Amino acid sequence: MHFTDRADAGRQLAERLRHLEFDNPIVLGLPRGGVVVAYEVAQALHAPLDVIVVRKLGVPYHRELGFGAIGEGGAKVLSDDIVRMGHVSRADIDTVEHREEAELVRQAHRFREGRPRTSPAGRTVLIVDDGVATGATALAACEVARAQGAARIVLAVPVASPQSLPALRHAADDVVCLSAPTAFFAVGEWYHDFSQTADDEVSGLLKQAAAREPRTTEVDLAVGGGAGARLAGTLTMPADARALVLFAHGTGSSRHSPRNRAVAAALHQAGLGTLLFDLLTSAEAADRANVFDIELLAGRLADVTEWARGENLPLAYFGASTGAAAALWAAADPRAAPYVSSVVSRGGRPDLAAPRLGEVRAPTLLIVGGRDTTVLELNRRAQEALGCPSLLHVVPGATHLFEEPGALDEVAHLARDWLAGHLPATAGP
Repeated sequence: MHFTDRADAGRQLAERLRHLEFDNPIVLGLPRGGVVVAYEVAQALHAPLDVIVVRKLGVPYHRELGFGAIGEGGAKVLSDDIVRMGHVSRADIDTVEHREEAELVRQAHRFREGRPRTSPAGRTVLIVDDGVATGATALAACEVARAQGAARIVLAVPVASPQSLPALRHAADDVVCLSAPTAFFAVGEWYHDFSQTADDEVSGLLKQAAAREPRTTEVDLAVGGGAGARLAGTLTMPADARALVLFAHGTGSSRHSPRNRAVAAALHQAGLGTLLFDLLTSAEAADRANVFDIELLAGRLADVTEWARGENLPLAYFGASTGAAAALWAAADPRAAPYVSSVVSRGGRPDLAAPRLGEVRAPTLLIVGGRDTTVLELNRRAQEALGCPSLLHVVPGATHLFEEPGALDEVAHLARDWLAGHLPATAGP
């Protein structure tokens, strides 16, 4: 397999990584050429892009032999075996580390132009390079990302020497390589154009990617009037957002729900902002009865809707489980109803909003798993009671939490299309 250039390699590599789109990954490119490939991957997966700067720590008398590596955030990995066999002293380690740390800081500042580093802590991390020969740099990058707290590491390259892959598969949780030819001599031979990548090109691509990133802000929401509660929320706004979708989570969940966050990521791709917030305080959530107090939850959602009107955007609701009942109840609330353009329910319990279903006017999409038979029947009955245009979509083979392969992706795409398709005409692209 040959590639026209690094951008072509990145587009082809992205197709093999599509399954990771809803894992909320970050893409880290190895400078310099790896950033060009990583840019295409990040763009296709709608993921944030950053550079991973690592510096090899070389044995003083044989600098090509690395006894470790360092990365940003104080990450450091050492090979005790090489330190011992190479008779590398503590003073040697300190001297080499000091020298390489200065170069690491210089490169990171040069590439990012003052923007903060994207932390991999707790995230799925895609480490991307334009190819792997010996694998030393890619191996160091995997070890540094692990030391920085990455939850899962996927190393992705267009081409690699087959001899380097076993060690990389040990260092990463997964390795995606488009081609590992047996007759491998150098990375550049598999590209028609393998011209050198300049520092300015790296910084330019990172700047372009940063400009596309949604803006996320933690917000404090007052609900319930003077003696009410304060709820924590996460507001994410893409550039030129067309609408704001308020999320109402379900039983036992919170604004940190990974399923709702995955759906929210898909909405950001369509230019829709999201507000994920806790419907109850931690003390309130400890009382199980509050979780099923739909009128209370709906009142909270209506209060937050009034706050969200300050964003001057069309508003919509996405509700899951009992949160879907709260969303439908709130959609019938006179304070919120005039401003809610549409509602989506994921595995919802719209039956719990039965007293208000006939008053809902916002077009409503009900998404239910085909194997979630009890909830499916409840949704069918609730749909008959709705006083608005509605659609019931059954995801074949899916259970209540849509944990089956591809099920949540389908939910995200359905929600995105429904919400974007029911915006007021003035909010279109």
